[in-house]
Amino acid sequence: MMQDLFDKIRNDKGPLGKWAAVAEGYYVFPKLEGPISHRMGFRGKEVIVWSVNDYLGLANHPEVRKADTTAASKYGSAYPMGARMMSGHTDLHEQLEHELAAFSQKEAAYVLNFGYQGVLSIIDTLVNKHDVIVYDVDAHACIVDGVRLHMGKRFTYRHNDVKSLEKNLERATRTAEQSGGGILVISEGVFGMRGEQGKLKEIVALKKKFNFRLMVDDAHGFGTLGSTGAGAGEEQGVQKDIDVYFATFAKAMASTGAFVSGDTEIVEYLKYNMRSQMFAKSLQMQLVSGALKRLELLRNHPELRTQLWKNVKALQSGLQSQGFDIGTTQSCVTPVYLKGSIPEALVLVKDLRENHRIFCSIVVYPVIPKGLILLRLIPTASHTAKDIEETLTAFSTVRERLNSGVYKRMSEGVAV
Repeated sequence: MMQDLFDKIRNDKGPLGKWAAVAEGYYVFPKLEGPISHRMGFRGKEVIVWSVNDYLGLANHPEVRKADTTAASKYGSAYPMGARMMSGHTDLHEQLEHELAAFSQKEAAYVLNFGYQGVLSIIDTLVNKHDVIVYDVDAHACIVDGVRLHMGKRFTYRHNDVKSLEKNLERATRTAEQSGGGILVISEGVFGMRGEQGKLKEIVALKKKFNFRLMVDDAHGFGTLGSTGAGAGEEQGVQKDIDVYFATFAKAMASTGAFVSGDTEIVEYLKYNMRSQMFAKSLQMQLVSGALKRLELLRNHPELRTQLWKNVKALQSGLQSQGFDIGTTQSCVTPVYLKGSIPEALVLVKDLRENHRIFCSIVVYPVIPKGLILLRLIPTASHTAKDIEETLTAFSTVRERLNSGVYKRMSEGVAV
C-alpha cells in the first residue's frame, strides 16, 4: 500500500536525529560564542575549546583579519557573479591556483567552492561505469558519498590494512580487465576521527605490482604535516606519487573552499568536467583573497606549525603519561577512548563543560562500537600550557568518576 513520502521521516528520525530531544543545543548544534580561539563562551561561561579545526591559529590572526576585511570592503560578497566557466573567473583565482600547485608540489591546481562537495564531484568526474574504485572502509563521508555515485564496481579494504588493499586490488584488476576500465584507489592523508595517517607510502609501493591511480583527501594533513606543511604525502616522502591531491581551506587555512592538484592534463580535465564547479557560482573574491594571505602565512611562518606541534606533543604525551588510551594517532587529532554507555557519556561531557570548563567533541555508537566513548580533541597553535594542564587535570577527574560508577548512577533514567 502506498504511503505518504514523509511517513518514514515521522517513524524514523535517523541514527542522529533520534537524539535531537536530548542532545540538540548542547551535545549537537552547540553555540560557541565570541572570537574563534582556544577559549570561547558557551552558555555564559568561558571554556577551553578543543573542537575547532583552526590548527595554526589563523582565524583571528591580525594579518588575516585585515586581509578579510579589506577584501570584503573592496569586493563585497557577490563578486564575481556566475560560474568560473561563464563569468566568474579572475586573476586572483588563477594566482591562488598557481600558488597552491607550487605549495602542494604539483603541476597544476583548481580551486573548489567546498571540500565535501569537491571530493564527491572529483570522484564522480574521474570514473565511469567501466572503472573500479578501491577505498579505505573508514573513509570520510564525502568519499563514501562520492563512491555511491559510481555506477561501476567498488571494493573496500580494511582500515589501513595493506594486505587487505592488495587482495582487493587483485579483485579490482580482474574486474577492470573484463570491463576495460581503470582503477582508482582512495585514501585519506589523515583519518579525522582516529588521527592515523593513511599508509600512503605502502600504497604507493603497490604501484609496482598493480596499475592504479591514487587519490588522497588530505584535509587534516595540509598545513600541519611535512617539512613545509604540504601534508601527509610530504611527511611520508611520496607527495609526487599522489596522482590526485585534495585539501580543504576549512582546517589549517581557517576559511571556506578547497582545491585539487595534480598533473596539468588531469586538472584541466577536472576543470572542464566537474559539474559541481561548472554549474555553481565562483568562490567569492573575499575568500580567494583571504586564502592567498593564509597561504602566504603558512609558507612563510613555520613557527606557527612549530607551536602547533609543541602543543600536540604536550597534550598527547600528558594524556599517555596518565594512562589514557589515545589510540594510534599520528597527527594533531587526539582521540581519547573511555569505556562507558551513551547515558554515562552524556553525563561525563556535561561535567566537563559545566564544572571543568572543557569543551570537546563526543563520539558514541553507532560511529564507534557500543561500550566506547570517544572524546576528540583538536589542539591548535593558539592553545597554552595552562589550557593543557587544566585539561589533563579535568580528564583525570572525570575518568575516576566514570570508573567509580558516579556517572552511571547519575545517568539512570536518562532517555536514549
